Amino acid sequence: MSDLFSEQLQVLRAQSLHRKLREIGTAQGPEIQIVGQQLVNFSSNDYLGLANDPLLREAATAAVAEFGVGAGASRLLSGTQSPHVQLETALAKWKGTQAAICFGSGYAAALGTIPALVGRHDVVVLDKLCHASLIDGAKLSGAAIRVFPHHHLGKLESHLDWARRERPEARVLVVTESIFSMEGDRAPLRELVGLKKRFGALLLLDEAHAIGVIGPQGRGLAAKENLTREVDVQMGTLSKGLGVSGGYICGSRSLIDWLVNRARSFIFSTASPPALAAAARAAIEFLGTEAGEQRRQKLWQRIETLRRSMPDNYANDVEPRENGSAIHPLIVGAEETALDLSRSLQNEGFLVPAIRYPTVAKGEARLRITVTAAHEETHIQRLSEAIGRHQSALLTAA
Repeated sequence: MSDLFSEQLQVLRAQSLHRKLREIGTAQGPEIQIVGQQLVNFSSNDYLGLANDPLLREAATAAVAEFGVGAGASRLLSGTQSPHVQLETALAKWKGTQAAICFGSGYAAALGTIPALVGRHDVVVLDKLCHASLIDGAKLSGAAIRVFPHHHLGKLESHLDWARRERPEARVLVVTESIFSMEGDRAPLRELVGLKKRFGALLLLDEAHAIGVIGPQGRGLAAKENLTREVDVQMGTLSKGLGVSGGYICGSRSLIDWLVNRARSFIFSTASPPALAAAARAAIEFLGTEAGEQRRQKLWQRIETLRRSMPDNYANDVEPRENGSAIHPLIVGAEETALDLSRSLQNEGFLVPAIRYPTVAKGEARLRITVTAAHEETHIQRLSEAIGRHQSALLTAA
């Protein structure tokens, strides 16, 4: 058996697809230490720099003192502690919905929610670039799956027409992200809402990479577009803009009650540590303050700095604020080229990992640059200058 895995691992290495863990010896932040090397970190989803913020640390520490470390049981047994309830109440109020439910991770939220919403007689329609958790949740549901090319509204319309014609009694669920994790672009949410209403479908919107970044108080794309009431299922994570860990679903009271009773990843998992719930609640409350808004505006200033300072042949690919996000893919194509560029940047003091298949399609390997509010302008300018020094490699790859 061990020889079998060795052979398969060798194949991955030959294809430049083998991965290894990186041990970080410091707290999350704009500068981290890896294997004794100090690096400027452009790989983190901690968009607002909250993961090591004193406000969240104090909230977590106070919760540990009062509630201990582990929850000790699943939520339906004795694992629902006051910080969990307080967090879910705060989430629902913040997102403008009737209720909310939290999971151990965003992945668990997807795997528990989608199979609870649809089954083998139903249909799920997904954007091709949806996160693996959403795809896996759809597969686990047993529903018929239809995939439309990224942002291709015409193909989505065709799939919805097929579903209503061939399976008139089916529940149809449209699934998309608001900010796509590897592209950094925004979903055409208003058009998606129009199609889902026209065909009587449900819409699940994963706001993982929009939370804390986009919309009033960082509440996401649905809030920015004033479409909160039109999105049936709002999904997100606590682990990116909010700086903690976990996933959530916000929606109607009946939806959340149904998930409490039918979402298997919720029912059969020990509750998250109460300290994490307390820290996440502190993050949400922070975003509602003037200081929270200033932090969010600082993030957008840093994003604009990247846009201004990137080499000319790439600057136009960094989306302006009205279309953009904190994620900026630098697509180089070949897996080995992406690895070489990542290594070169690491040698110059920057952590920008290569993203390869199966995270992205074969031949679309890239560096995924993420900007945070914790970065200094000089961090970003130095990265842009380093990328400029490697333009010839990029142009050759293209």
